[in-house]
Amino acid sequence: MRLVNRLPAPGWARVLALLPFVAVLVLYLIASAMRLADNPADKLLPSFATIGDAIVRMAFTVDIRTGTIPLWSDTIASLGRLFAGLGIATLIGAVLGIAIGVLPYLRALLGQFVAVVSMVPPLAILPILFITMGLGEASKIALIAIGIAPLLIRDIALRVTDMPPQQFVKAQTLGASSWTLVLRVVLPQILPRLIDSVRLQIGPAWLFLISAEAIASESGLGYRIFLVRRYLAMDVILPYVAWITLLAFVMEIALVALQRRAFPWFAAARTAQ
Repeated sequence: MRLVNRLPAPGWARVLALLPFVAVLVLYLIASAMRLADNPADKLLPSFATIGDAIVRMAFTVDIRTGTIPLWSDTIASLGRLFAGLGIATLIGAVLGIAIGVLPYLRALLGQFVAVVSMVPPLAILPILFITMGLGEASKIALIAIGIAPLLIRDIALRVTDMPPQQFVKAQTLGASSWTLVLRVVLPQILPRLIDSVRLQIGPAWLFLISAEAIASESGLGYRIFLVRRYLAMDVILPYVAWITLLAFVMEIALVALQRRAFPWFAAARTAQ
């Protein structure tokens, strides 16, 4: 049997999925032990015991100066900014993407403009946002929205234009207006695809957020990472990076669950492919 036709059993699939994570942990343990053997004060690859002490200090100990637990206060601050930016970008992406995909005049007017805007590196305009909007929450949220929205608009517009034209013809033959066509034909098919688009933008959204927090912020996960880097506190940085990764993964899982629950027909069609 050809390799392309050989499928792993469910149990083996889970084992194979875990292997890369186990390999990374083993390699880290070996590299950390080697460095600490040469220099017990080495900070680059701290031992798991040192990382555990840092986790207890950051996640379960109240900071005397602020009266808060650092990890959780940073998480709340970052997630608030992230959800606000992603929410604004998703709304803009859905509305403009569908409008550009459905309306030829609007596509002619904004199609190329959005394509050009989507090529602008969002981090390059971060200083402009800080100058015009200040160093508060608005500029950080705006960076996420500006960085994500153009890509969502283009993706949704392309997905709308890829829909079979026969659907539009049949709907109009049955007397559907442009508004009815959007609500009854386009929107039900685009919403599950919009969730896919948002899933693909979770990573970039975190990148924009951490960049903004690192430059100008007094709270947040990115702020904390860049605050402790001056002390080479890898025992704090590594858990924070792992925590950010876990949060992003949970967001991914939540969106997949939402898609399956709200649009079971879409998940069934994807599984059947």
